[in-house]
Amino acid sequence: MHINIVLVEPEIPQNTGNIARTCAATGASLHLIEPLGFRIDDAKLKRAGLDYWHSLDIHYYRGLDDFFEKHPNADFYCFSTKAEKDYTQIQYPPETYLLFGKETRGLPEDFLREHYDRCVRLPMRQGLRSLNLSNAVAIGVYEVLRQGNFDGLQCAGAIPGEE
Repeated sequence: MHINIVLVEPEIPQNTGNIARTCAATGASLHLIEPLGFRIDDAKLKRAGLDYWHSLDIHYYRGLDDFFEKHPNADFYCFSTKAEKDYTQIQYPPETYLLFGKETRGLPEDFLREHYDRCVRLPMRQGLRSLNLSNAVAIGVYEVLRQGNFDGLQCAGAIPGEE
């Protein structure tokens, strides 16, 4: 399995830093679609990603059109509170792209309408707006990994001295 996390116009550096850390820890690639709400050298971004930046496969795009020009056959799923089906109802392909919108508005509604059959949601209580972006990404990543039996990841640990 290879997971690609696509953040469309992320606004909060700490969220993107946390997502970068999740990507590094799981082997997922991170795709950032401009405009970004921060500078890529932002200290808050770097701090949230800790020392995992050297382990990260990261790509930048000038907009959604640029992304799809470079990935015309991307098998993608849009995470949105506006979707009808939940994220566990999908059998994710071996090369999958998970798209997430900006923290304040999500993915553009025109884009969601055009690709509504590829939209999934995280179930949550009615009347609440959404989960934190980095939490939503982690949930999506680990569902794809679970479906692939966590292939390539270390799945067991040991307490020091009890190995």
